[in-house]
Amino acid sequence: MKTEQKQRILGYAVSNFVGFSIMCISKYVGETEYFLHSSNSPNIILSEFIIIPILIGIISAWFWRKLILSGYLIVGASLINLFIAICLSAVFLHEGIICLIIVSPLLCTFIVIGTYVGKWMFQRKNSKLNFSIFSVLAFIFLIDAYSKHEYENVVSDTMIVKASPAKVWENVVAFKRIKQPSNFWLFDIGLPRPMETTVDGYYVGASRKCIFSNGYVFGEKISTFKPAHDLVFDIINQPHDPEIMQHLDLLKGEFVLKDNKDGTTTLIGNSWYRLYVFPAWYYDLWTQSIVRNVHLRVMEHIKQISEQ
Repeated sequence: MKTEQKQRILGYAVSNFVGFSIMCISKYVGETEYFLHSSNSPNIILSEFIIIPILIGIISAWFWRKLILSGYLIVGASLINLFIAICLSAVFLHEGIICLIIVSPLLCTFIVIGTYVGKWMFQRKNSKLNFSIFSVLAFIFLIDAYSKHEYENVVSDTMIVKASPAKVWENVVAFKRIKQPSNFWLFDIGLPRPMETTVDGYYVGASRKCIFSNGYVFGEKISTFKPAHDLVFDIINQPHDPEIMQHLDLLKGEFVLKDNKDGTTTLIGNSWYRLYVFPAWYYDLWTQSIVRNVHLRVMEHIKQISEQ
């Protein structure tokens, strides 16, 4: 095997082995803390998606330090590293395809950054500089690992329905199966989508079920029941789908109806949720989009059957 080819293979193999090993250790520690001390899901911290990819890039750059790496080659090599990393995650961490699609842009960005940083580091042949950079990365990882991670948010959507609040209310508390095809690309590739809602009674404390595709059921309990005005339900249990649901908890939902005094109703849908995957600034963009499309699918169905 040629020396250059061997260096390339070692760059991919060693960097991903080190990165995946750290990821497994971090995941094991997080799950141990969860089982011992928490009633929530184990967090997946920011460093696992930023520091580890940077480290993968730096280690790869060390093996490739004698090679001529242009910008195109660095990006191409980073994409190969990304492919290896997501394959390892799919096989050994059992991550679903949607999770991997969501995380890929973040991982790729920081693998590229790490490879550029490594190229810059090793061109200078300064052991003190190299040690300082690795020490900073390790310090950030440890601080992040032992920091408190909490993030909750609410998504709100509004829709005008050409029907009275009383008519809309009939289809808010419970509704029959949604037959419309999905119009959200993540639903099309396997993300569970809402299909039907059932209720055991029309009063506070009644059980409600929101049935998603793939047979997933969210158990709910009505906590506010004001006919033609306000419905609030707490989510008391939910499926831990390997794609998304193990990374967030849906806490409660609400439908608010406002009479516009012109034969129409303003329908407002609110959902509260808690994230367990960080950085929140990145994953909340995806979460808001997913929750919003769940809202719109349900609200458009309510609008359609209320206006018939």
